[in-house]
Amino acid sequence: MSRFVSGLVLCAAILGAVVDAGEDTPPVDIGSRLELLVDDALIDKLDGLAFKLHSPRAAEVALKFDKPWEGSGNHYITVFRDDDGYHMYYHSVSGRSNAASGKGWISYTCYATSQDGVKWVRPNLGLYEFQGSKKNNIVFPGPFGFENGALLFPYPNRRPGAPPEQRYLAPGARVQRTGDSEIIRLFLFASPDRVRWHQVGKTAIINGLGTKKPSTFYPPTNLLDSDHSLFWDVPSNRYILFMRDQRVLAGTGERLRAVRRATSTDLLNWSYPEWTHMKPSPPDQFYTFGARPYFRAPHMYLAFPMRYVRWRNARLPAKYKKQLGVGVSDTVFVSSRDGLHWDRRFLEAFIRPGLDPLKWTDRSNHTSMGLVPTGANEMSVYTLEYFRLPVPRVRRQVMRVDGVASINAPYAGGQLTTRPLVFRGNRLVINASTSASGGVRVEILRPDGTAIDRFAGDNAIEFFGDSIEQEVRWDQGPDVSSLAGKPVRLRFLMKDADLYSFRFSKSAPPAAQSGTDRQPPPAPRPSARR
Repeated sequence: MSRFVSGLVLCAAILGAVVDAGEDTPPVDIGSRLELLVDDALIDKLDGLAFKLHSPRAAEVALKFDKPWEGSGNHYITVFRDDDGYHMYYHSVSGRSNAASGKGWISYTCYATSQDGVKWVRPNLGLYEFQGSKKNNIVFPGPFGFENGALLFPYPNRRPGAPPEQRYLAPGARVQRTGDSEIIRLFLFASPDRVRWHQVGKTAIINGLGTKKPSTFYPPTNLLDSDHSLFWDVPSNRYILFMRDQRVLAGTGERLRAVRRATSTDLLNWSYPEWTHMKPSPPDQFYTFGARPYFRAPHMYLAFPMRYVRWRNARLPAKYKKQLGVGVSDTVFVSSRDGLHWDRRFLEAFIRPGLDPLKWTDRSNHTSMGLVPTGANEMSVYTLEYFRLPVPRVRRQVMRVDGVASINAPYAGGQLTTRPLVFRGNRLVINASTSASGGVRVEILRPDGTAIDRFAGDNAIEFFGDSIEQEVRWDQGPDVSSLAGKPVRLRFLMKDADLYSFRFSKSAPPAAQSGTDRQPPPAPRPSARR
């Protein structure tokens, strides 16, 4: 037995009570769903381990906003993957030196498509005219420069039995301007094909302040002035809508950009927009939010808000002075299991502006609404760069599947013990990465924390390597079907390793390794050290 393995087993034996909760702790039914390690919802105790945020790798520039109908004000990116590829929408503002105030803007919602999420093209849709030509990718006139324009944030309608004409939905913000004042209303739009959009009904689904029947009764006047996320939520069997608002901080009177949530079962009747709750909750300004269900675990919502720091200004070329706004920004990461209460344990930036001074313009580093798989082992988000400059652009940011965050083990090792769980399946699969000298072992315990002999101690075979879908093995094999439906705990014994996710599978997992992954050879005990 390795010193790592024997040391952890001895430590567990000496400590005895590795968990504080007893048999009365209610088990969590996780079925066979994937569980990300981004919060502590399933964790009872961590010894020597810690959460770790993993910033993505900056990849290629996906799109440069250099077309005549695009310009320095391009922003608000929405991305999703559908049956026939990848789809991107963005708010386009024509002109290379648009004023920061928005005065004189002419805007559109535009569309791009990709087969792999890497190379993007603008289709010539022939729907709306720009400077005498319909050879463009405009799908709807925007809220600037058009009386009946709207800013759309499309997403597939996943509701079972949704009518074909509503295959895609989008909340759309319409702006009523009177002098220097604005009233923003949120309407529902639908499309059968992603490019031809029509408003559903004549009534707004969310009314801003100043209307006869406002949806909220709160003093700030710029409700709905950012991105909005609408989707069918499978776990709760209803639609969820996230919208940006401003709240007033008690005691200081400072206005804080924050997020509300409303729900509906029929797209017509919406609940009162409640404030979402961040924990912890420093007074950060969330300029955008863009929450979506995670594509591998739809019971979890992930968001990459743009954090706006208004009181700081970066030094930028003087020639852009007249068109620059105020402040600097980056991207952070938050997660939730109910859409109302959000875990914000990672206060540091997920994406920093970086060495390029032009990425420090205000409202740059806004991350797309939508995290999408772009390969067997990777997933991507897209960030806006060079906002306010003549040619803004979108860059792809890449990370491993499930790899936004992990439970990280140092060289000294440690262990994670879960709350009591009930699962379905016959295999335990983990997404994990180790060093050459590190490893991961998994023990299965009774609810009171005592070990189940067959699945603990020397019977737990250590995994080392790097795998998105690694089958956990014990001395008598990987089959855990005898424990399915019964409350158990998992104890992960780790050294110099990262654990990103785990799930119970109903069958042996398919191979999901990249060229650099290291699968143990097909021997009686792959990766075992005895």
